[in-house]
Amino acid sequence: MPEVRLIDSDGVMVGIFKTTDALLKAQVKDLDLVEVSPQASPPVCKIVNFSKFRYEMERKEREVRKKQKISHVKEIRIRPRISEHDLKVKIKRAREFIDGGDKVQLTTMFSGREVQHKDLGIKVMDKIKESLSDIAVPEGKTSSLGTRLFLIFIPNKKKVKKI
Repeated sequence: MPEVRLIDSDGVMVGIFKTTDALLKAQVKDLDLVEVSPQASPPVCKIVNFSKFRYEMERKEREVRKKQKISHVKEIRIRPRISEHDLKVKIKRAREFIDGGDKVQLTTMFSGREVQHKDLGIKVMDKIKESLSDIAVPEGKTSSLGTRLFLIFIPNKKKVKKI
């Protein structure tokens, strides 16, 4: 790195200097020489107080992390022969998850001879899909893996209440 593009402590671009000259300029001002953009040609360096520079960078990263929304996938398991009341309870729980901004994975589990009647599980899934259609959108189609049926619901951003 024989030459660097130098930015002064005021934020004004000074020009292209040899690295040793840039270090001398930083030492004269009793500040540090920090490489801001190593990929540029020539690399960009700035004369700043390194402790203050690092603090500012950490504060910006904290602000970015604060604004991020992490969504989780919550699973609700049902059986194909679920009673009407239990189904309403499961739908209510799914609504709470979706209102919270999470995805909901609906899993219908079959045991024994129930596997031969997957149409019963699909009917239950369709009931749930219909009751959640006002706040959620299914992600893809119902998929089957072994003795289980899966369907993932994504919150509909326009209709979900922000908490």
